[in-house]
Amino acid sequence: MAGFRVPAPEPGPGPRRTTTRRSQRVRRRVVAAAGRLVRVAAQMGSASVATPDPAAAPLPPRRPRAWAVATGHHGRRSGPGLPVLVIGSLMLLIIAMLGVERLTGLSLLPDRFIAGLAQPPKKFPLLAASEPVGIEINKIDLAAPVHNVGIAPDGSIAAPPAERAQEAGWYDQGPTPGQYGPAVIVGHVDTTTGPAVFHQLPQLRAGDRVEVARSDGSVAVFEVDRVDRFDKEQLPTDDVFGDFSRPQLRLITCGGRWVGGETGYADNVVVFASLVEAR
Repeated sequence: MAGFRVPAPEPGPGPRRTTTRRSQRVRRRVVAAAGRLVRVAAQMGSASVATPDPAAAPLPPRRPRAWAVATGHHGRRSGPGLPVLVIGSLMLLIIAMLGVERLTGLSLLPDRFIAGLAQPPKKFPLLAASEPVGIEINKIDLAAPVHNVGIAPDGSIAAPPAERAQEAGWYDQGPTPGQYGPAVIVGHVDTTTGPAVFHQLPQLRAGDRVEVARSDGSVAVFEVDRVDRFDKEQLPTDDVFGDFSRPQLRLITCGGRWVGGETGYADNVVVFASLVEAR
C-alpha cells in the first residue's frame, strides 16, 4: 500500500522502560527527601537516648515538682516531641507516595521502603516485557502474525514490507503489549492486489476485544475504547503515544480518501484500547 506513514513518537520509554524522564526526576527527588527524613529521624532518635558513664555512681532519685508533672519541662506544655513529628511526617509522605503509585502506576518508593507491604490493588493486569507474535480480533475475523518494525528513513514508524501486507508490525521502540504505556501495532489497509491485514479495522467499536499473543506464551486481552480518524499531517501524537497511565494498545492503519503520491490515503485510522485481562 503506497503512502503508509505514521509519525514516530518522540524518544521516550522503550520496551522495558515505561517511566518518562520527568517521572524519574520526580521519583529521585521524592526518594531523596524520604531518605533525608529517615536519616534525621534516626539521628534524633539516637540523640534522645541517654548514655551515662558506666563508671559513674547512680544519681539518687528526685521527686518531681508538682508544676513540672502537670505542665512538662520548665512550665511549658508537653508535646509529642520533634522526633515523633518527623517520623509522623515521614509516614504521611510514604502514604502519599503509595497513593500516587496506585493512581498513576509510577513507582516512587524503592523496594526497601515497601518490603512486606501488600501491593495496592489495580483495576488492570500488568505484564513484564515480552514481544508480540500474533494478533486476533474476532469481531472482524482477523488472525495474523506480528513482526517487529522500527523507524523509517523519514522518521516515521516503518510499515511492514509489501510482501508481508497480511502481517501486522509492532513498533519495537515502544512498550510491549501489557506494559505501561501504548504498545503500537501498525498494518496496511490494502495493496494493489486487494485488502490487507487491517482492512476492516474501522469497523471496530468500543467494547470489542483484541487479543495479542506474546513470545512468553501469555495473551494480553485489550478492550477497544474508541476508534478515531486523523489527518496524517495532524496526528495528535500526545494522545496516541503519550498516555502511560496504564497498559494500552494502539492499532494504526490508513484511511480516508485516496490522494496518491507519497501520501496515499489522507488519514490514519487509530484504534485506542486498554488492557483488561491477561492469560
